[in-house]
Amino acid sequence: MDTETLQHVALFDKCRQFTKAREVEAAGLYPYFKPISESEDTVVTIEGKKRIMLGSNNYLGLTHHPKVLEAATRALHRYGSGCTGSRFLNGTLDLHGQLEGALAEFLGKESCLVFSTGYNANVGLISGLVGRGDVVFLDKLDHASIVDGAKMSFGETERFNHGDLANLERKLDRNSGKPTMIVVDGVYSMEGDIADIPGLSRVARKFGAALAVDDAHALGVLGPDGDGTAAHFGMVDDVDIIAGTFSKSLASIGGFVAAPEQVIHYLRHHSRPLIFTASLPPSNTAGVIAALEVLRTEADRRERLWTNARYLQDGLRSLGFEIGPTETPIVPVLIGPMEKTFVMWRRLFDAGVFTNPVTPPAVPPAQCRLRTSVMATHTLDQIDFCLEAFGTIGRELGVV
Repeated sequence: MDTETLQHVALFDKCRQFTKAREVEAAGLYPYFKPISESEDTVVTIEGKKRIMLGSNNYLGLTHHPKVLEAATRALHRYGSGCTGSRFLNGTLDLHGQLEGALAEFLGKESCLVFSTGYNANVGLISGLVGRGDVVFLDKLDHASIVDGAKMSFGETERFNHGDLANLERKLDRNSGKPTMIVVDGVYSMEGDIADIPGLSRVARKFGAALAVDDAHALGVLGPDGDGTAAHFGMVDDVDIIAGTFSKSLASIGGFVAAPEQVIHYLRHHSRPLIFTASLPPSNTAGVIAALEVLRTEADRRERLWTNARYLQDGLRSLGFEIGPTETPIVPVLIGPMEKTFVMWRRLFDAGVFTNPVTPPAVPPAQCRLRTSVMATHTLDQIDFCLEAFGTIGRELGVV
């Protein structure tokens, strides 16, 4: 169907009328879908130029770890390139069982279920458990996968103000008598702050609600052994369900839900994203198993990650940037207006620093930001290079 024919299809009117991205692209400020032609851990090649990657969720720097690459390569040759079916039917490998057992033990839960993506894990968890007559309570800054899981469920959804336990209690009280679940991010992906697990647990127990935590940005980062937000507070037994992804600290793709065995057994037979999606490929699964082992045995990586996180936070604050309430390696740099944010992104990109611009609807119009994040494998020299670029460009643009 050509463009002329498209003009006669009413459904496509919205496509023709969507011009904002093309306008930004024409101005040379479009920051998305930038093809990476080569990656060397903390340095990537884009448009023929090497740039320091300051926008990756590769917190422990494991995407290039030799043990991870070796495990993935072995599995590729042993099992082939894909499973060609869902976990429910022909797509379950012994590797999936090994990974589920290792994760359950690591997180202190009875059982675990591996999904093909972190997005599917949250959607499958919430839509699988929350049915008619049930209510799910979401923090207003929860990840989109949590929101979409609630939308796809047959239950009701209530959203409470970010971190506002009093607001949550009022909403739970209004729904007294209904089966309920509270779902929060362990670490919020655009702010870098940590959920109040002690307070949430107290509220959940008061109202008999299940408490689920998405540890996408906490696994490998928080906890005495990198074992997440609940462990960070010493409250593993107080969090009923832990979900997460393999696409960050575990250097691959995929997701999981860890919970009591009966909950996992139920999800195996009721979670549509699990039943109707091809399973995680062998090389990815083996790579995650290896990455989890590295996470557990190389604690110095997490120490370096926190050293780098504090170094970047202190450096940006000393330059006069506003980075909000972040407590983690996620460091948002508040810029303000969208246009200035895109200009700042472009100037940094040209200077050799890759960041992620965050604009509406992810944040309010006046709170646009550049989301930065550090890895354990960044050198202090690399962070200094980024800070110098931020300082010079920020002063020129009047951000600081």
